[in-house]
Amino acid sequence: MRATMVQAGEQVLLDCQPPWLSRLLAEACGDALRRDAGDTDPDVHLVVTGDRSPFAVAGWAPLTRGAVHRDRSVVMTNACGSGFDVRVDVLGADVHPKVRVEARFRPPAREQLAAWGLRSRFHLLVRAALVQYPALWVAGTRGRVPLHAAAVMVGDDVALLAGPGGVGRSTLLLRSLEDGGLACADNLCVSDGTRVHGLVEPMRVVGAGGRRMPHGRSERSLPHRVDSLTPTRLVVMRREERGRPAVSAIDPARAASVLAAGTYMAGELRRYWPFAATLALGTGTGPAHPDVTSVARTLAALPAVELTLGPPPAPSLAEMLARAAQVGS
Repeated sequence: MRATMVQAGEQVLLDCQPPWLSRLLAEACGDALRRDAGDTDPDVHLVVTGDRSPFAVAGWAPLTRGAVHRDRSVVMTNACGSGFDVRVDVLGADVHPKVRVEARFRPPAREQLAAWGLRSRFHLLVRAALVQYPALWVAGTRGRVPLHAAAVMVGDDVALLAGPGGVGRSTLLLRSLEDGGLACADNLCVSDGTRVHGLVEPMRVVGAGGRRMPHGRSERSLPHRVDSLTPTRLVVMRREERGRPAVSAIDPARAASVLAAGTYMAGELRRYWPFAATLALGTGTGPAHPDVTSVARTLAALPAVELTLGPPPAPSLAEMLARAAQVGS
């Protein structure tokens, strides 16, 4: 498979020879993939062949357990627990670096067993290590940080939906998209505090009918997906088991705290922080840690409300945003 896509605002080129992996990545990336790659100058170039030999790293310096480096290159064994050894080479100037990522499937025995017995976990880890985290890291060198949030356009309003997992954001988002809304992300995105760029991945909701995932959910494609949006409002979400849905004002400092905390709590990013720090230290490029808190504060300067969801069914997001306008935020 040779295809391109926009991931977290970065141009990604996939050169993937193993058919099984091509199918896995095609399932993960869906209609974001463009098969007419042609000549391109990507920000991230992923190369995967059938080669299962170890990378030649004789004379490279130890970086941390499972990682070595030389010049602006890093090799990580079993990157993110995916079973893939990954070599990342930083190319070009520091101000706008590009990376080449070469991956070889060399799973330790435990990961080999997990690949067969825990298929959903294996799929998630491979997606992260190969097509998500490298793009997130390159975006980080441009000042964009990862956020556990969804951006959706409803009418003329673009809401950034923030909050911890499990509050019902994906269900509310899907209903908005089925009513004609647009979204650049369901779960993860990157932002510099102004524009939000989506991370391409399937939605995970109850009863979707696709690949089964944890917490009783399954996957489906994200309908009406766009690459990026500019939020006009920050909506902080939470759920109560009793009571009726409500929209209320929220202090900007509190809104920023919820957005930042929800990002650090996200299981999807648990392996990203050491991944990014390893590349930053090993290549001398980009920040060792994304400034999530600062970007969250910037986004919290937008009109912000707190959306409290009760037991289902919930009102539509359009209805809740109309209430938000009445709150005066």
